[in-house]
Amino acid sequence: MLLLLLLGTVLLRSWNWGAQGFLKADTTTMCYKCTSYQLGYCYGVMDFCILNYRQSCATENIYLLTEKGQSMYYYSKLSCRSNCENIIFLDFNKKTEVLCCKHSNYCNLPEGL
Repeated sequence: MLLLLLLGTVLLRSWNWGAQGFLKADTTTMCYKCTSYQLGYCYGVMDFCILNYRQSCATENIYLLTEKGQSMYYYSKLSCRSNCENIIFLDFNKKTEVLCCKHSNYCNLPEGL
């Protein structure tokens, strides 16, 4: 009987209680993680990461620039990124587009590529 009482006390003390005594909802956001993602397939290991403080899911789309100035999709990088901002970088032969999100789980999967 004493064992059950101790076990119950340990469980109650280790539970994650919110401000008004209710259990806190699980607010972790998960993102895909892949170093080379192209046309729906990860060339390597498709993994996941869990967002920490001030992080967002990130999709880094890499485009090659043609001689006529047109951009042609090459591949994507999926990750968790700190202080992420939506931005486009232009180089002489490459365009990099960074897209950030944290509104839902696995929101960094590229669509329409």
